[in-house]
Amino acid sequence: MADGLNLQHTAHRALLDTITAQGRYRRLSGRSGVDFSSNDYLGLSIAPRMQAAITDALARGVPVGAGGSRLLRGNHAEHDALESEAATFFGAQSALYFSTGFAANAALFASMPQRGDLIVFDELIHASVHEGMRLGRAETQAAVHNDVESFATVIRDWRALGNRGRVWIVVETLYSMDGDTAPLPDLAALADANDAFLVIDEAHATGVFGPDGRGFGAHLVGRDNVIALYTCGKALGVEGALLCGPAIVREFLINYGRGFIFSTAPSPLMASAVREALRILADEPERRDALALLVADARARLGRFSNSTGATQIIPVILGDDARAMAAAAAVQAAGYDVRGIRPPTVPAGTARLRVSITLNASHEDIAGLADAIAAAIA
Repeated sequence: MADGLNLQHTAHRALLDTITAQGRYRRLSGRSGVDFSSNDYLGLSIAPRMQAAITDALARGVPVGAGGSRLLRGNHAEHDALESEAATFFGAQSALYFSTGFAANAALFASMPQRGDLIVFDELIHASVHEGMRLGRAETQAAVHNDVESFATVIRDWRALGNRGRVWIVVETLYSMDGDTAPLPDLAALADANDAFLVIDEAHATGVFGPDGRGFGAHLVGRDNVIALYTCGKALGVEGALLCGPAIVREFLINYGRGFIFSTAPSPLMASAVREALRILADEPERRDALALLVADARARLGRFSNSTGATQIIPVILGDDARAMAAAAAVQAAGYDVRGIRPPTVPAGTARLRVSITLNASHEDIAGLADAIAAAIA
């Protein structure tokens, strides 16, 4: 037995040695320096109102842990209240709260698309969608990034082969590594023309864009063929994710979503905090206004390093070579600015980069210093 385990660990070590030689070995590191790497875009993770909401929830007797799955004793009034309020806030028929965005996407795509269906997804879609598709029964094909005609061609060619199942078009509204946005109006029209579902992942747009921070797809949610995911661990400053859409989506996932059925429910305390975060989005638009000014400043100062266009809070500085990107990240961190290097397989080969994330945890002065530090690091 021991010899067999040793042989297996030898194989594990060989795989680790391979990625080490490629410069792609990952390590955990702590927080230090000014925040230019988190997704806490509105600074809600440390907002006094959020802290007060947690204190109030504890005083009301809200438990820290759920103690079981939602289908057993884990369902709490805070979960129900959050889902009701979230559905109203985002304009959907229903909402379902998951522990993470990864869990939500994995459960959705593993269960809802059926055998004989086609999932056509943007080639840069998040790993959580890939995990769900891997576990599911539908056929899957990638489309060229943000290319509506590529999506249309995949669907047309699939239909030409005689396939009659449902089509699922899957995109992110704001891509986390490039900072660009999906052509949602054209994709929605394509979905309507093909009697298809449109699944939009609003992870990095939630709280930042759209009316009251309801995302780029706020005008689409409420349609019978639109499902939207909103993560709660980025601009909302808490944890978890909300899947919003037609009522049957919630009903189906409660009955067939294994990642939901067989997981301990998210903390009721965190559900309380997400409720407060949604209220802050409506009550404090000045947070989005302040972030927009910081983003404009950052894009003006970092434009000489980045070919990223648009006005989003994610600014990639693509350096190409893995080692160069990681060395530059280390130099910028040593200067006091927390910017992380991103390498394949997270991004395509040859596009290793610094991922600069603008949040309310930094100031205009910090942005000026960051620009100088990047200039020195990549000179």
